Amino acid sequence: MPMIFGILAIILAILNVIFALKKKNAMWFRYLSLSLTALTVCAFYREDAQMVIKSNWTGLMDITPALSTALWVCTIGSILVNSISLFLGKKN
Repeated sequence: MPMIFGILAIILAILNVIFALKKKNAMWFRYLSLSLTALTVCAFYREDAQMVIKSNWTGLMDITPALSTALWVCTIGSILVNSISLFLGKKN
């Protein structure tokens, strides 16, 4: 489920930029993309919590360090990509 949220967030972020470049209202794409980014982070956190409950410490030690870095990069990237439409909209 987290991967589906993440992929949809990326697709909507790209649509956000495309609509902003065409001078169309991209507000909903921006909102949905940032919302799905937040849901992706929550879903990955839930998976980590489930590993703790099941005492799967080896899996947790393998996945969490790389996942933490990936989530930071993707979240910051999502914010930056989605902010493009905000800046394009203010110029007009």
